[in-house]
Amino acid sequence: MLYHVADWDDAYANGAHIPNAESFVPRWEDAAAQFRQAHPPEPLGRGHLFRPSGTARGLMVFIHGGYWMRFGPGTWSHLAAGALARGWAVAMPAYTLAPKARIAQMTREVAEAIVEAARCVDGPLVLSGHSAGGHLAARMVCPDGLPDAVAARVTACVPISPLADLRPLLCTAMNDTLRLDANEAAAESPALLAPRPGIPVTTWVGGMERPEFIRQARLLANVWAGLGAATECVIDPGHHHFDVVEGLERAGSPLLERLLSR
Repeated sequence: MLYHVADWDDAYANGAHIPNAESFVPRWEDAAAQFRQAHPPEPLGRGHLFRPSGTARGLMVFIHGGYWMRFGPGTWSHLAAGALARGWAVAMPAYTLAPKARIAQMTREVAEAIVEAARCVDGPLVLSGHSAGGHLAARMVCPDGLPDAVAARVTACVPISPLADLRPLLCTAMNDTLRLDANEAAAESPALLAPRPGIPVTTWVGGMERPEFIRQARLLANVWAGLGAATECVIDPGHHHFDVVEGLERAGSPLLERLLSR
């Protein structure tokens, strides 16, 4: 069966295809606020750093999504619960959103936040992020992402529902805000870049997501496998774009196992 996208805006519209989509953001914000009340974070630039009781086993980084235009780490604090319960510190970087910043600037800001967090927490470092945050997590394991000394600590990267090739977004209305051009779209697309050697990468995507997100997740895993990386694409059945991240809340979830058990 031929795959053909006739409407690029609809291809990347998530909420329009998720039942009760409008209920998710208030639910996230309420859960995040309750989590911060129970586990007050340390400041990480404009982001958050959650520490476990006792010495941390390592540092997990979660980078939020929102098409580079919405949200901040404070919407997602509750997603630190699973790693924190397993004794890991969790960093949630903030970055300047579009249209105030372009994606290349966001990439640099996230890298700077991870370097700051890595100074605070010893041990292995694992990277994840959702949607646009999945794109940024993948960018961190490209050679120009993190400084060599920090990248040497990375033991796993799990981009969740990542945007790996930004060129289709040139055809969407959201690009009026993102202001991507062909050169930046190519330069910031992980699927068009090489990964650092030695870092296993698992793309994770919901089985009920828009076909473009499933294609993008498969694309990154396939291209990077062809460049010598150890990759896998997990299609998580029964999950859509808004609930595919919920496994990060549970200490024993398959998603968190893939991230922390390398």
